[in-house]
Amino acid sequence: MSTILYARVSTADQTLHHQKTQAEQAGFVIDAVVSDHGVSGASTALRERPEGKRLFDMLRKGDTLVVRWVDRLGRNYQDVTDTIREFMGRGVIIRTVINNMTFDGSTTDPVQMAVRDALIAFMAATAQAQHEATKASQRAGIEAAKEEGKTYLGRKPSYDRKSFNAVIDMLGTGTTSVSEIARVTGLTRQTVLRIKQDPAKAEALIASWGLA
Repeated sequence: MSTILYARVSTADQTLHHQKTQAEQAGFVIDAVVSDHGVSGASTALRERPEGKRLFDMLRKGDTLVVRWVDRLGRNYQDVTDTIREFMGRGVIIRTVINNMTFDGSTTDPVQMAVRDALIAFMAATAQAQHEATKASQRAGIEAAKEEGKTYLGRKPSYDRKSFNAVIDMLGTGTTSVSEIARVTGLTRQTVLRIKQDPAKAEALIASWGLA
């Protein structure tokens, strides 16, 4: 029986280190790490990702799959719920680092099953809602920049698209501190706070300066 950490990294490599370290600090002994880099959790199903495919092949009955939170599996409600149910059906236990949640398909008690399934649905729905809210904010920032005609760019931001996405990604969990995000991304604490307070404006600066 193995304990496998799955990490989806849409930004800098440091995020993978952060996820692994966070899992170990929570008491998990990781036997293997599987990670996908630069892959959208909303538009690409887990089994369609390069390493996600390998994860489906690796997991066996009695294994434990560890994720920082369910949004690492995806940000699409249907994909996440289907994935967790399939793994549970195989006899795999899914555990989250954040909130220390455990999803085990072995229970036969109807009340426990109902509570478990409700939690899975809630967490998957929350992951998708957070993604959609972030995208809406980003679109608003881009449109604001266009309307202003980019007449005043302001000071060039110290972050680019990758580091901005890293900040938004970690803020989305609701549990990672501003100081920890700053350490992981290499940005100042003040920069992270500015992004947190007004993500639309931060997105507008990226659009205005044409930062990749």
